[in-house]
Amino acid sequence: MPVKIPSTLPARATLERENVFVMGEERAARQDIRPMRVAILNLMPTKIATETQLLRLLGNSALQVDVTLLHTATHESKNVDAEHLLEHYTTFERVRDQKFDGLIITGAPVEQMPFEEVDYWPEIAAIIDWAETAVSSTLNICWGAQAALYRRYGIPKHPLPRKMFGVFEHRTLAPTDRLMRGFDDVFLAPHSRHTEVRRADIDKVGEIAILAESDEAGVYIVGSSDGRHVFVTGHSEYDPLTLKAEYDRDVARGLPIDVPKNYYPDDDPSRAPQVRWRGHANLLFANWLNYHVYQVTPFHPGDIPVGAMHSDF
Repeated sequence: MPVKIPSTLPARATLERENVFVMGEERAARQDIRPMRVAILNLMPTKIATETQLLRLLGNSALQVDVTLLHTATHESKNVDAEHLLEHYTTFERVRDQKFDGLIITGAPVEQMPFEEVDYWPEIAAIIDWAETAVSSTLNICWGAQAALYRRYGIPKHPLPRKMFGVFEHRTLAPTDRLMRGFDDVFLAPHSRHTEVRRADIDKVGEIAILAESDEAGVYIVGSSDGRHVFVTGHSEYDPLTLKAEYDRDVARGLPIDVPKNYYPDDDPSRAPQVRWRGHANLLFANWLNYHVYQVTPFHPGDIPVGAMHSDF
């Protein structure tokens, strides 16, 4: 089934070229199935690239997904055209009285700052709190995962001696968990971050568990026992050339940056990178949409209850 997006969204042309199933609003309105309402809080400076990556994965499921794109009202994006935001995005204040089946909070290039020093932290904290009663399940990515773990459970982030940068092996720790169904015992996923959350801090919180981790990259997927909160510390959504673009950018700026590990053949940046995480990315998003959103959300979004709504799954 398709992801429903406006015909004017730049991602649409890219997704159609890739044969991703997208649908216009008129055709979607003629279908009897209720679309899943998913909001995406896009905190990345490269908003068009990020929204395309996420829509690609949301569009590879058996569900019709009605997407609402959100940006922060308390921070001005400098890397995206203002007209794009005005036409395709809205703010939290305009949707805070609504309910959504799913919410995705992306990463952000602010991970080396204390959370409270980020200029839009009060807004992010308010959105995380709002999701408790307005969203069936939230998928938090990279800094978004760190922010939500900190806001909900007081779990800190810790600086790394070197940037975690590349594609790393991960082990599935909970193969019978709904989110992990169909996962290989060992799978690959990209990371690009300067900070980490640690197992010792997570193990102190009884209502969440580590579902996948890496010997080198550390904690990767964390889930709450009721399925309402998923935290992913890496970037399974990344395009084939996203890590290359980040590496080339930092090299051009003269910044200290290592070649992303296990990304280029023989770690040689003169060679074309290999994509070895695409299958994992599609399965992760498909499982989240199916088991943590579609299978548990009420038919009427306004009926989303407060609290442990997944107990009757």
